[in-house]
Amino acid sequence: MVDRITPTASSTRSVRVPCSDVMLNGDLTIPEAASGLVLFVHGSGSSRHSPRNRRVAEQLQEGGLATLLFDLLTHSEEVIDNRNAELRFDIGLLASRVSAVTQWLRNEPATRGRKIGYFGASTGAAAALVAAAQQPFDVAAIVSRGGRADLAGEALAYVTAPTLLIVGGADSIVLELNEGALARLRCERQLQIVDGATHLFEEPGALDQVAQLARAWFKRHLT
Repeated sequence: MVDRITPTASSTRSVRVPCSDVMLNGDLTIPEAASGLVLFVHGSGSSRHSPRNRRVAEQLQEGGLATLLFDLLTHSEEVIDNRNAELRFDIGLLASRVSAVTQWLRNEPATRGRKIGYFGASTGAAAALVAAAQQPFDVAAIVSRGGRADLAGEALAYVTAPTLLIVGGADSIVLELNEGALARLRCERQLQIVDGATHLFEEPGALDQVAQLARAWFKRHLT
């Protein structure tokens, strides 16, 4: 049975989202008078419990945005992936799950009618971009944090949602890959560099800069 969500002021609910033949676990937070909703698509080997994504999500919630952090893989799939690291790079599979969760949000009474944005990290950013290209009318904005946007490949040219790529200034390889991806995007797009930050934005204040940039982008496009 699919969970039904009743929004309350600043409430967080655990949800289970049907996706093909599996159920995906998530945490849905809806602040009072939320203006839009951001779907978090985590990166390689991570989950909805990612401390970095949760920290960003908290700042988005403070800005009046609802958030959904969810697991791209089931527990059994995570066990397999921890052995061979294959599923985390299966962008097609991950994108299909992002699309399924998006449609679930469209149909849920608590989230129906809200503009939806994607926040993708690492390989999750590629999955978010591919999913956005596949359903252009369902996604209003995208933010990538240290994302492998390049892995979205040909889908980049079909993304219509305004896209913000955030990369650490000291993350030279990913920065170069994002510059290439930026050139292939045809939508409203922007590249923001956080000076001195490495791939995980672990430097003091770096992740807060990411959250501020993301919140401004989503507030602009989801409200």
